[in-house]
Amino acid sequence: MKSAYIQAKNPLILRYHRLMDAFAKSDDERDFYLDRVEGFLLYVDLDKGLEELEALEKELAEHRDRYLLLPKMTFYEIKKFMEGFVHEKVYDIDTKEKLLDLISAKEARENFLEFIYDHLTELEKWQQYYQERSRIRIIEWLRQFNIAFVFEEDLELNKNVVEKLKRSLFEAKVPKDVSQAREVLVAKAKTYYSNEALNPRPKRGRPPKQVAKVELEPQMSVDIYTQVSAACRHFLYIPDIASAASVTFSSKFETEEHLLASLRGSPRLRVDEKLEALSARLESLRHLSNRLSGAEKMFGMDKTKQPFQPFIKPKMKEGKVVEKMAEAEVPKVESATFGILPKKRGRPRKEEQPEEFAPQKRRRFAIKKVAQIKTKKEK
Repeated sequence: MKSAYIQAKNPLILRYHRLMDAFAKSDDERDFYLDRVEGFLLYVDLDKGLEELEALEKELAEHRDRYLLLPKMTFYEIKKFMEGFVHEKVYDIDTKEKLLDLISAKEARENFLEFIYDHLTELEKWQQYYQERSRIRIIEWLRQFNIAFVFEEDLELNKNVVEKLKRSLFEAKVPKDVSQAREVLVAKAKTYYSNEALNPRPKRGRPPKQVAKVELEPQMSVDIYTQVSAACRHFLYIPDIASAASVTFSSKFETEEHLLASLRGSPRLRVDEKLEALSARLESLRHLSNRLSGAEKMFGMDKTKQPFQPFIKPKMKEGKVVEKMAEAEVPKVESATFGILPKKRGRPRKEEQPEEFAPQKRRRFAIKKVAQIKTKKEK
């Protein structure tokens, strides 16, 4: 790069998700450029006017060493992305075979995404894998040109401090807080040129204690650029992208909403598995509460009349009689178990004798006289 260009006093603050989106959309019909002086992105939009396009072309031709053309994703790289995910992250045999068939067929990229978005378990793994591989690819490309940079998503600085760093990017004398923040940027920029940046490995040793992690939405600072020429202002690429889930692998659709709307010709919404599990649990609890309320009514316990109290067996003490509850309040157990439990054996009591066991009176029968049978006299 020519020394005539103004030099930044600290590493460039880049948006990783914007670079990730630009790398995915860069193809034969769309060109993206990165400014080496201030770090902004340019998108050559062919829908602009002819005069604006000619002015941009002249600017790019005069300062070729300032603007870096983002590389295009070849068919081999696209296929390698998809095959790497299938072999490393997909464990179901049927799903793996289906994805490999889609990759080897026509329109593999769009069909692959359509299948992934139909399977929520694979979608989460794909987004994580795509983000990790894209991050390595972007870092490799930036390291080729020896650009000192940091990703704003990786910084743990306050939003106001980051905006101060952007305003004073080319100033030598800065306040103390900005000077300390610059030291943080310099130390962070060195980590992107280490071997671990391209080959991330899990940390060894005892794992930390599991603490409930509070997920907060990342607060990105305002875009502040002071070295944008008049010809490039109409082509600044500054989309509001805050998460990797919003960046799609598709080069055909601009946003994830457009991709979801195009799948099978009907608009669809992503369904969170956690919300589905929570709704199922609430439904089961509602069903259980209905069953318990029915049991309370059956045993004469109504929450509306008196507070519900669990049954506790009273302790028997000498000289104290336990009062029985009125029959009108609680139904007898015999009435509930009548016809279900077998009857007791033994001789029934007099008051409980059924009719079949009632003593029967002996009937007196009149004695009927029968004439004697006469036999034939012997001769």
